[in-house]
Amino acid sequence: NYFCDLKRALVVLSLLFPTGSSVAQMVTQPQPEVSVQEADTVTLDCTYSTSDSDYYLLWYKQPPSGEVIFIIGQEAYKQQNATNSHYSVNFQKEAKSFRLSISDSQREDAAMYFCTYSGPQ
Repeated sequence: NYFCDLKRALVVLSLLFPTGSSVAQMVTQPQPEVSVQEADTVTLDCTYSTSDSDYYLLWYKQPPSGEVIFIIGQEAYKQQNATNSHYSVNFQKEAKSFRLSISDSQREDAAMYFCTYSGPQ
C-alpha cells in the first residue's frame, strides 16, 4: 500500500504489504513511500506471485477521508494495458509486474494506494 500525502504540492506515498485472495498468492509493493511534485507523473510498483492463469489485478486508493476507491483493474488475459482518467497500468504477465502510473498528479491524489489480486471466481 502506498500513502500519498499531498502538502504544498508534494505527493508522498507509503507502503504496506497486502496479500492476495488465497495463501498461494502474494502481492508485494516494494516502495515504502514515494514523493512527487504536483502535476508530475509517479509510478507505483506492484509484483505478485500466482500459479493461476486467469486472474485480475486491481488498484485502489484510500484518501484521508477513509473511503476505499477502485481506480483501475487489469484482466490477466488482456494484452492491452488498462487506462482510466490520469491513471494507467503497465502490466507484464511474464514478469508478474503490475505498475500504476498517475500522470498530472493533483492534491486529490493524496491517498493510501493498494495493489490487490483476485483469483479465478
